[in-house]
Amino acid sequence: MSAVTRRVPARLVPGRLVLGTDPVRAEPAGPGSLWLVDARGQGEAALRLAPTVLDAGERQRAAAFRWESDRRCWVAARVGLRLLLGARQEVAPAAVRLEREPCAVCGGADGRPVAPDSGLWFSVSHSSDLALLAFGAAPLGVDVEALPDPELVSELAGWLHVREVAELEAGPEAERPAAFARTWVRKEAYLKGLGVGLARDPALDYLGAGPVASAPSGWEVADVAVPAGFAGAVARTAVALTAAARTAVTGPAGIPSGSAHTTDVSPSSGSSSRAEVAKR
Repeated sequence: MSAVTRRVPARLVPGRLVLGTDPVRAEPAGPGSLWLVDARGQGEAALRLAPTVLDAGERQRAAAFRWESDRRCWVAARVGLRLLLGARQEVAPAAVRLEREPCAVCGGADGRPVAPDSGLWFSVSHSSDLALLAFGAAPLGVDVEALPDPELVSELAGWLHVREVAELEAGPEAERPAAFARTWVRKEAYLKGLGVGLARDPALDYLGAGPVASAPSGWEVADVAVPAGFAGAVARTAVALTAAARTAVTGPAGIPSGSAHTTDVSPSSGSSSRAEVAKR
């Protein structure tokens, strides 16, 4: 009897953004594009560009970070975002207009970030020294996380869907940190794509802990090739979310709906403390 080899889909490979001395020469972001920024190699260049690329509010936020490594990664991601969007719009990075939608949960002013002049949706995530940026023609979300230690996996496993917990526990114990991170980035990318983030209970939606991602109907979820020690994923939808569709997810008053987890689940292609995970 011939051996059967299980085929694992290839992960999406992002481009690598090189931050040079000329912020106008960036390659433009495009629909469906992914970019990786390594703050270890690009952080110093980003900090040099920051005074002329970031606005006053962004510089103030950067200065408020307690740890220099966090500041360096956030600045690298933000400078990279402005470079890519500025090249697409054919304007200086500092001239890119960045705003926030109303919060999908409370209606406040701190909802999903948007670039209204770009014609693109975007999502940004950063962990440790790595940032991942995604751009698309419809709502999307992206997440990258450093692999957690085994103790943290045990602490956070209860945040997963019951089927994901079962899959996690069925696998080899030594592989659980990688499996948990793989599951978590898929889940958070999807919730970012919805525009609700962790205001929606992460345990409601099944994204899968195995090598092949699953996703709610109407969405695609794919793993992203990132350096060893990290996991990354992107979630994309082909259609804009209507107010009715968002209400079905969050509930009429913005409260996460417990019944939303009954939505169809179909296969698709394709280091944090509890407090740190929850704040994203």
